[in-house]
Amino acid sequence: MLPSAPPGRTSGLVAMTDKEFKRLSEFIHTEVGIKLPSSKKVMVEARLQKRLRQLGKAGYHDYYEYLFSPEGLDAELVQLIDVITTNTTEFFREPRHFEIMTEQTLPLWRKQYSTSRPFRLWSAGCSTGEEPYTLCMVLSEFAARAPGFRFGVMATDISTRVLAMAKNGVYPEERVGKMTLDFKRRYFLRSKDHAKRLVRVVPDIRRLVDFRRLNFMDSFAFPEPLDTIFCRNVMIYFDRATQERLLQKFCTQLLPGGFLFIGHSESLTGMDLPLRQHAPTVYRKI
Repeated sequence: MLPSAPPGRTSGLVAMTDKEFKRLSEFIHTEVGIKLPSSKKVMVEARLQKRLRQLGKAGYHDYYEYLFSPEGLDAELVQLIDVITTNTTEFFREPRHFEIMTEQTLPLWRKQYSTSRPFRLWSAGCSTGEEPYTLCMVLSEFAARAPGFRFGVMATDISTRVLAMAKNGVYPEERVGKMTLDFKRRYFLRSKDHAKRLVRVVPDIRRLVDFRRLNFMDSFAFPEPLDTIFCRNVMIYFDRATQERLLQKFCTQLLPGGFLFIGHSESLTGMDLPLRQHAPTVYRKI
């Protein structure tokens, strides 16, 4: 979500002061939960330069005056989040999770609900769409072996930029390089212009994902409770108090017996949550 190394600084702008960075980092933490340590100051400066040029602002001070005005707060927050966030993801990232879902959690769900209703899954922090599309492929494969199984996938992110990319479902060909030929043929279309080396998720899979913009710091509630939530490698950018508040919101949306999948570098140790570990980084609501 945040890069480790910034692009080069453009000349002509006065450097952001420590006071300006502190104000901005506190604002971003309050609005979207992302913690920006002082080590990210140069990265934030570099990321904002293009935005300053687009707005015709002479420097960071002018930008802040606009950002914190009533007009700016309404118009600029989404733009700011799109500028400072980077989304790193891939198809079948952390593949063991998909094996656990297919071999363990889906059979448990099917035993309880059979074909009485669709299986409901949320990809929280979906980035450019690789995760929810992977989930749809995995669920489609499961459905082919489980007569009557139906499912729906909701996918959310705070960035309008990555959501637009996700909805389009177009990716560089190398993103699917590790998949089997059979899988690629079943779930992707190659660009007619082979020189572009692009693939697109097939329409039948794209139609299965309901993409929405959502800020984890806002209050949210969905019409129907969820069976499974994937929120992987997102909470690492939040401090522990923010993580726990978010996880409590997740638990409210999750059905008893439902599952939460988190990233392999994340942990719920010591948190007071109605969750029991089912497998490494997989938890079940009790």
